[in-house]
Amino acid sequence: MADDTDAPRQSPPNPPPSLADLQHWTWVMGRAQQMMMEAGLEWAKAMPDTPPEPAAGATALSKAGDFWSAGMRLWQQMLDPEQGWPGTPASATADDKRFRADAWHDNPYFDWVRRSYLALSDHMLAGVDALEGVDPAQRERLRFATRAVVDAISPANFPGTNPEVIQRAVETGGESLLKGLANMLADLGRGQLTHGDRTAFEVGRNLATTPGKVVYRTPLFELIHYAPTTERVLDVPLVIFPPWINRFYILDLTPEKSFVRWAVEQGVSVFMVSWKSAGADSEELGWGEVSWDDYVLAQVEAVDTIRNLLGVPAVHAIGYCVAGTTLAATLAWLAARGEGGKIASATFFTAQVDFSGAGDLKHFVDDEQLALIGALSPEGFLDGRYMAATFNLLRGRDLIWNYVTNNYLLGKDYAPFDLLHWNGDTTNLPARWHLGYLTDLYRDNLLVKPGAMSVAGTPLDLTRVDTPAYVQAGREDHIAPPESVWRITESFRGPLRFVLAGSGHIAGVVNPPAAGKYGYWTSDTPAETLDAFVASAREVRGSWWPDWMAWLRARSPGETDVSGARIPGGGTLPALEDAPGSYVRMR
Repeated sequence: MADDTDAPRQSPPNPPPSLADLQHWTWVMGRAQQMMMEAGLEWAKAMPDTPPEPAAGATALSKAGDFWSAGMRLWQQMLDPEQGWPGTPASATADDKRFRADAWHDNPYFDWVRRSYLALSDHMLAGVDALEGVDPAQRERLRFATRAVVDAISPANFPGTNPEVIQRAVETGGESLLKGLANMLADLGRGQLTHGDRTAFEVGRNLATTPGKVVYRTPLFELIHYAPTTERVLDVPLVIFPPWINRFYILDLTPEKSFVRWAVEQGVSVFMVSWKSAGADSEELGWGEVSWDDYVLAQVEAVDTIRNLLGVPAVHAIGYCVAGTTLAATLAWLAARGEGGKIASATFFTAQVDFSGAGDLKHFVDDEQLALIGALSPEGFLDGRYMAATFNLLRGRDLIWNYVTNNYLLGKDYAPFDLLHWNGDTTNLPARWHLGYLTDLYRDNLLVKPGAMSVAGTPLDLTRVDTPAYVQAGREDHIAPPESVWRITESFRGPLRFVLAGSGHIAGVVNPPAAGKYGYWTSDTPAETLDAFVASAREVRGSWWPDWMAWLRARSPGETDVSGARIPGGGTLPALEDAPGSYVRMR
């Protein structure tokens, strides 16, 4: 091993591409564009009730001609560098992490590879936009699929066309390739892409460590009561419903990021529902029969359990993502039964009720996709790794190919990251509920249609909900787009506060005040649309958590001493075990 005084080894210069190489890659790019155009035209022709568009072929040929012209200009520049590059592709951005290394720009060959790929990307996506006679939903599906292909064929994803991979392989004598291969084989054995160091975090050791007790358990969920840290707490307790698509500890990550710990420190009696992963041992529950009704009624059961335990008429409730959608249904169910007063206020973290603009997940709800989900659930539940792969596809460049490059091709060590550790801690989903959720909500958008859905025989009508609501959306959320979350404001009739937070579906929620990150927008001016809200909103730097806490206290400012049932296990429900409980560890 060389010491620090040794001169750095110089990588051998890359030989210039031959004429045959240039001809080959020009043909590859042209052929890819041609295949894309042909497929799009065939699809457009095959669409029912769509008359053929004579202009479609002309437009496609024009786009193909543009691509060939750009390709020829790139090729000519390689042969005669003094001509200069023929402009910058539209998809080229300074913050594109894939091409940050100097060699992508300084080495003529790799610069040509990069520019050729970006030109191909632009033309493939432009080809989708140029197709005529395609309805908007089909165009978006085609664009989503094309973008996935474009991300997959990036030269950064292949060892022979990535200068960083070549250089690192030379510097390490091939060890980086062997280490990357070991990483890949390990992931293949697990059936799941790894995003971080799996040994760095553990539930109960440095994740989900807020002190508390499991005080109630059903075959579907555990109820955790967290230990107060103040002498007095708000009269009205808080119950949090996390999504059962993931583990509850997204809201109780490391202590400095824990929403639960922070809320407890603000003087709130906090309860958390920890859902059981489908397929985990259960003699009382047939996972193949678990449906939407079971989760709504479970939320009602948790609310009633807390009310009875503490002797209070109502609770505050938080619903995150799918659990927020379910909380909206719970509110409608209670309102229909004249029991809406059981929930004093409802907070929605990145939750949707109107799925007409639900984003890229709508591309996974056609008949073929739904049939595939059914085929993948022969035992009554869907393996959570399939859902994880689906969410990764929504941001394939960041959540798939970034890790393929860094950990497979470059052989880098996995970095410890609590949020990504949680992201990989998957849960299985009841197949009947999952298919119903995709069909009834994402495909048919029934929840916003009064009476179109029911729970235990009671029709649901969101317009009857007058519970005060706090609605948080993420400005960059790709799972629950802010435009879609905004539509909650059009469904409820009670007082409502809407907050647009910086960042996305997870980081926009898990943003503790001490971090000083991002910001949020709020407005007291009535608005009919999200655009109108943004136009009148003021930006506040930092976390929105204090804004929510002020809103919650305004709903119920009364306080009570901490004693008796306010201490976990101190009331009529004895402690069953310490938090975080058993269900969060079940696979």
